[in-house]
Amino acid sequence: MRLTIQRVTSARVTVGERVVGAIGSGLVVFVGISRTDGEAEAAAMAAKLLELRLFDGADGKGFDRSVRDVRGALLAVSQFTLYGDVRRGRRPSFDTAAPPAGAREVYDAFVRELRASGLSVETGEFQALMRVEVTNDGPVTILVDSDRTF
Repeated sequence: MRLTIQRVTSARVTVGERVVGAIGSGLVVFVGISRTDGEAEAAAMAAKLLELRLFDGADGKGFDRSVRDVRGALLAVSQFTLYGDVRRGRRPSFDTAAPPAGAREVYDAFVRELRASGLSVETGEFQALMRVEVTNDGPVTILVDSDRTF
């Protein structure tokens, strides 16, 4: 499972002209699911995300508080292209990305884990062509890969 995490002051996802998810201050999380990922990876990655210290402390100390500490919002957006492999040729290969049915189950488990935190959680629309507008704060962007993290 791969996450691209951005600390934001605001973000929103639209499908066509319809806003399907929007948040103020918090984290946007682009979520890629591999063929080998399951609910265990979803739970571990959600726990990791909720505890990452990406926000300044009350005393101004950088990277001192988590999204849970600051009661920030979360916007989770499925993105199979995080598993695009461009080592050969010019067109990405998505062979290691989970097929839609399996990816949907793991993504849904990930979102359930986030919602269990009590924080405000919004999502994009699975398998839709989305436009994601992000106002990155910092900018702060972190990559987390379950194959390299745990």
